[in-house]
Amino acid sequence: MAHLDYRYPGPLESGVLLRRMKRFLADVRLDDGQELRVHCPNPGSMLGCAEPGQAVRVRDTQDPRRKLRYGLEQVRAGRAWIGVHPGLANHVIAAALERRGLPGLEGYDRVRREVGDGHASRLDFLVEGAAGRCWIEVKSTTLRVGREGRFPDARSARGLKHLEALAALRAAGDRAVIVYLVQRADVDLFRPAAEIDPAYAEGLVRAHAAGVEVLPIRAQVTARGIGAGPTLPYDLSHA
Repeated sequence: MAHLDYRYPGPLESGVLLRRMKRFLADVRLDDGQELRVHCPNPGSMLGCAEPGQAVRVRDTQDPRRKLRYGLEQVRAGRAWIGVHPGLANHVIAAALERRGLPGLEGYDRVRREVGDGHASRLDFLVEGAAGRCWIEVKSTTLRVGREGRFPDARSARGLKHLEALAALRAAGDRAVIVYLVQRADVDLFRPAAEIDPAYAEGLVRAHAAGVEVLPIRAQVTARGIGAGPTLPYDLSHA
């Protein structure tokens, strides 16, 4: 059974996707026949994860102040459930860091979130311990090509900026890691999506050559929550 680093605060409801529109909106039909307009928390293209007819899981926030009370959390492609809420990736990785459950990152006893690098960037985590300091940026990954998880699913100038910030911090003497939380279980390898954003793929190759570590993690996505699972091998050779 997967260790759940993030647990949903309530049960998810099942349905089917009718359509996604304007990035942050989607229409779904619940299993009981009720049709709802829900908040879509993913600003990316959601390539392969937003096709009408796909099974979905949504969460009722039970918050009457929200314009859209329900939010889209998961989409099914084939036999795999995909976590499409990118904001949860940081919650998952934060909990995994706290329990020292990420390979190679077990030796840090202080975890800080959303820390500025002293220049123009703010990175997801700064962890510290006897081994020194390590900066970590997390990217939620949902795109699948064959058996590969790929990032990004749309051009990402912001993502490239984060890679450059990590490389600069590594050059200054700190450790730097880019974590790709692949929120689906049907992949065996991580690769940058050079066919979508060649600049990002080339930037990842440069950052890796400069000492930035690449750590793809395959998430365990369940109806109860999401856990950081095993690491995935990666291949940057075709970037």
